[in-house]
Amino acid sequence: MRDRNPESSGRLLLAATPLGDPGTHPPRLLAALGSADVIAAEDTRGCATWRARSGSPSPAGVISHYDAVEAARAPVLVDAVRDGQTVLVVTDAGMPSVSDPGYRLVSACVAAGLPVSCLPGPSAVTTALVLSGLPCERFCFEGFAPRRPGERRRWLTALATEPRAAVFFESPRRLAVTLADAVEVLGPTAPPPSAAS
Repeated sequence: MRDRNPESSGRLLLAATPLGDPGTHPPRLLAALGSADVIAAEDTRGCATWRARSGSPSPAGVISHYDAVEAARAPVLVDAVRDGQTVLVVTDAGMPSVSDPGYRLVSACVAAGLPVSCLPGPSAVTTALVLSGLPCERFCFEGFAPRRPGERRRWLTALATEPRAAVFFESPRRLAVTLADAVEVLGPTAPPPSAAS
């Protein structure tokens, strides 16, 4: 990592947001929503609801920060951190950068020698894994399944030889067809757990 800019007291703060029930927002997230100088939100409407819930109105500006605009927003947000501001990044649910916007901005701040920190929280990946009943000592995360049927089936075929539990995301709109493809390509049941050594 490069040296941090000694003249900046700003930082980039990634914050995990609850999966589902917004009533489970942790106090540190609510405090960050109320104290950040800039909030980069995947969904600005959802963020407005969270900020109202925080009970501590903030002068923070909220800007949209979704996949299609992330690259264009990064230089502006890096400049804000360089100027001493706290930039809070939140996505719809879960951790920024994990199949959500955030990676490009983190990379840009690291390259500029600016502080990056994180408020840990929920993880859809590990939540799905521990509820699956599959062995979870080792696993791989594959992001979102391909949208096109042919690509998705080739991708599933490649996963058929993966010895670790595989976790991936899918849109609710495509879940049924992806599960049908998975059953056809991978089989209807999970392999039995390997014997403990």
